[in-house]
Formats: sequence, structure tokens, C-alpha cells
Amino acid sequence: MLVLLHLFALFLLVGLGFYVFVQSPRSRANQTFAAFISFLAIWTIKDLILWNFHGENESASWWAAASFIIALLMQCSLVVFAWVFPENLRTPRKKAAILFAPSLVLIPAALFGLLWHKVAFINGKFNIDLGPLAYIFVVYVYAVFVYGAVVLFNKYRKHYGTQESQQVGAILWALVITGVLKTLANIAFPFFGIYDLLPYSAIFVLPGVLIYAYAISNFKLFSLENAFDQFRLFPITYKVALSIASVAIISFTLFQIPIVYVSFQDGMNFEAWKKYLVFSVISALVPNLLLVLLVVRTISRPLQRITIAAVRVTEGNYGTEVEGRQSNDEIGLLATSFNEMSRKMANDIEQLKNLNEQLTRTEKLAAMGTLAAGVAHEVNNPLASISSLIQMIQAKQNLDESTGENLRLIQTQIQRITQVTKDMMDFARVRPAAKTLVSINEISETALRLASFDKSFQRLQLTKEYGDNLPKILADSDQLQQVFLNIFLNARDAMPNGGELSVKTSNGDNSIKVEIADNGIGIDENSAKQIFDPFFTTKPTGKGTGLGLAVCYGIITAHGGKIEVSNNHNNGTKFIIQLPAENS
Repeated sequence: MLVLLHLFALFLLVGLGFYVFVQSPRSRANQTFAAFISFLAIWTIKDLILWNFHGENESASWWAAASFIIALLMQCSLVVFAWVFPENLRTPRKKAAILFAPSLVLIPAALFGLLWHKVAFINGKFNIDLGPLAYIFVVYVYAVFVYGAVVLFNKYRKHYGTQESQQVGAILWALVITGVLKTLANIAFPFFGIYDLLPYSAIFVLPGVLIYAYAISNFKLFSLENAFDQFRLFPITYKVALSIASVAIISFTLFQIPIVYVSFQDGMNFEAWKKYLVFSVISALVPNLLLVLLVVRTISRPLQRITIAAVRVTEGNYGTEVEGRQSNDEIGLLATSFNEMSRKMANDIEQLKNLNEQLTRTEKLAAMGTLAAGVAHEVNNPLASISSLIQMIQAKQNLDESTGENLRLIQTQIQRITQVTKDMMDFARVRPAAKTLVSINEISETALRLASFDKSFQRLQLTKEYGDNLPKILADSDQLQQVFLNIFLNARDAMPNGGELSVKTSNGDNSIKVEIADNGIGIDENSAKQIFDPFFTTKPTGKGTGLGLAVCYGIITAHGGKIEVSNNHNNGTKFIIQLPAENS
């Protein structure tokens, strides 16, 4: 029965310490708790060996030395915990050096057996005869214990009324329970020669340890919520530990027990031990290979996938994602985060490209604006003089028909040049828009009415789909009419033999959306990127200046909107204009 209790205590301590440590490995409180649990596990192992497998007349000096040293180390870990918890502070080295200095003398004294005269089993009965130095050792251990408790009590008062004070208060109760039970089992009863509780001292400490762990875990150690959290993010350390433990238990059950039975059924002789060692070495290969397979599957293969994806991203393949099933551990979280980062990086780079194109276009527009003002001024003055001279010549009565025709041709070309310079001046002129609340449907109707005076435009099949109850926009109606009219006339030029033109308005997200689509010759991808640049045109020489859409772009952006172009679904061009709606 005692051996089962010791094994239960040992497995509980190891599992509890491992669980709390992995929960927050970087926390100093969790680290010192793990150290405390390690010392307590060693304490349990020594008790397990001594009290369950001692001989009739066997020395227990090794057990006494281990008991004194481990008891001191546990109290030292308690003091370190008191220093760092709950603020996760650093250990004060000077205080630690002063407080733990006597250990440099007492621990060697325990190792060399200077604390007792005799510790042994006599006729199967445990007997111990301590020396004076042992009592000094015990007093020092309790002094360290009391010091740690005082430090924790001061922190309890400091953080009174908070979550931290509740945690510290629970730990103080754990110290009281553990201290009382350990004192009774290890000090009080043995002082009077009663050693019946001594084998159970490792079990008596378990209630305090459970309260201790419960407090460190923010009172979530046994909560269903915390269990679900751990299941949702199952750390890879847990997986490796469970894999090793499972393989060890399974291999022991399947191989070691049968090997022991087969090897020693005829007695423990040299041949039996040789058979046992040979079969044990052979049987160890299977679980080891299984462990390698589990480690490769759990760690190596997912890391390889992440590495390959990272290399592809460094080569410029932005948006690359880690392939395969995502696990619920740190590697799975890393893969998920990597995929999200890669997607975001690809989106950001695409946005940067678009922003760079807009900045480039804006720089061109700014440069064009400065140039246009000077060019238009320099060209218009001589053109005005030439136009005046032509009008004077045309006023003469004795002109022949050929000369008059040439003069009219020159006058037409002058008007064309004047129109170009006027467009350049309009493009370059910076003036505040006369913005009023206007209806986008009315502006579209006005622009269509103006375009309908053109005979070529009249050949188009017009489809209108205006949204109902659209909010008004704050805009310059003349400028927007110019935008719409320019796009309508471009659609006319794209369909010289007639075609379909559709105008659709709708209500977007705090904006008004206008879609103008035709089924003309369309536009290729490269031209679509430059279509709003000044002097860029897809029309034949002499048919366009390349300023119309640049002016449209400037007007729309000045109104806080945006204009885009794309291919229509039926082999044409579609312009999409979005303008901010005015909140009523």
C-alpha cells in the first residue's frame, strides 16, 4: 500500500510541476515552483526506496543526508519564490548570498554524516540518533522557511484587495498546512521516538502543493475553462512529453515484462542476465524508432514546411502559405501567423504598388500643371496675332477661292491649337470648386443631353439605370459635367459604328458610385495603367490630346473621390467613379 501511495505522489508531483512550468516557462514564479517540485520529487523517491525496500539491518545514512539537504533546498526555493512572486521580479543576489551562506557549511556536514551518530534499521525497526549540529541545521531550515513566509505576508498586505493578494494568501495557507504536517511527521513525533508517520511525510505535503499550484495558475488549475484553453493550444512540449511517456509505458508493458519473465524464469544467473541485456537492447530499438518518427512528424516536418515557405517569401513570392494541416501547438500557431503575415505582406505590397502608381501620376500632373501654364501663355499670344492677321486678309474682297480655302484651313488649325492650350490651361489652373449640393443623376442627364447633339453619339444605344433616393453630393456641377461628357465622348470614339453605352448610379458605403460602360474596342492592361497620365492617348494621331482623362482624374480626386478603369465584361471599357456622399 505504501509503495502505491509513494508512486501516486511521485507521478502527481511530476505531472503538476510539468504542467505549471510549461504553462509559463519564462515566469520566474513558475520556474521556482518547478524547482520546488523537483526537490520534492527527489524527496519522494528517497522515501520510496528506503521505506519500501530496506533490509533488516541496513544503514540509512544516505537517506538522512538526502533528507536534510533536500529540506534546505526546498526552503531556499520557497524564499526565491517569495522574492519574485507575484511581480516576476529578479532575485536579489546580495540578500540571497547572505541568507544562503550557512548552506555552504551545513550541506557538506550532512554529506559527510556529521549531523547524526547513527541512522539505521535495527532488526527491521528504524532508529536515528541525531547530533547537536543536526538541531542547528533544523533551526536554520525553519528560519529560512519563516523568512520566506514573512516576505509573502508583507506582499499580501501590499497587494491587499487585489487578485495578487488572493494568490499570495492561498500560498500562505499552503505553507501553514505543509509546515504543520511536515513538522509533525519529521520533527515532533520522531523527537519522541515515534517514526510511524515518517514514511508518509512525502504524502502529507501534497495538499499544500496543490494549493500552491492552484494559486500560481490564477485559480484556474482545475477549471474547465483552463482545460479547454490548454486543449485549444496544446503545447508541443506536452506532445513530446506525452509521446515519450506513452512509448515508455507501452514498451515496458509489451517488451520488458515478458523479457524479464523469459530471462529469469530459471533463476538469476549469468546466462539469465546475458539474455535479459541482449533482448532489452533489441527491444529498445522499436520504441526509439517510434519516438524518432513522432518527433519528426511533430517538429521536424512542420518546421521544414515553414522554412520552405519562408525561403519562397524571401525570393519574392509574397503570399506564399505553409501547406499542410495546422496543429494546435506553438508550431501550428507559428504557421498560422506566418500565413497571415505572408498574406498581409502581399496585400501591403500590392497597395504600395498602387500607391506608387498614384504618386507617380500625381507627380506627372503637378509637373504638367507647371509646364502647361507657361506653354499655353507662350503659344496663345502668337496664335492670337496670327488669327488677327488671317481675319484681316479674309476681309479683303479680291481673294481667289484657293487662297480663301487655305486661310479657312489655317484658321481651323489655329482653333484646334487654341482648344489644346485651353485644355492645358484648365488642367493647370488651380481654383476652388464652386461646390454645392447636387444630384449625380441630374449631372449625368445634363452631360448626356449635351453629348446627344453629336450625330455620332446619337447612333449609340443608351441604357440608363439610376438609383432611387440617392443622397446628394457636395460638388462643382460644371466640373463633374465635364468629367461625364469627356467619358461619354470617349465611348463614342471607341464605337465608331455604333454600340451600347450604359450609365448606372448606385448608393455605396457612404459614397455614390457611377459606372459608365461601353462595348467598344476596350483597353489593354498596360494602357489602363497609363490612361490618366497627361498626353497619353490610344486614339490615332490628330484625334486626341491625351489631356481629357488627366483632367477628369484631377477633378475627381479634388472632390475626394476616385476614378478607375477596367475592361467591361462584354469586350468594352468600364469607368467606375466613386464620390463621397453628403450626410444629411
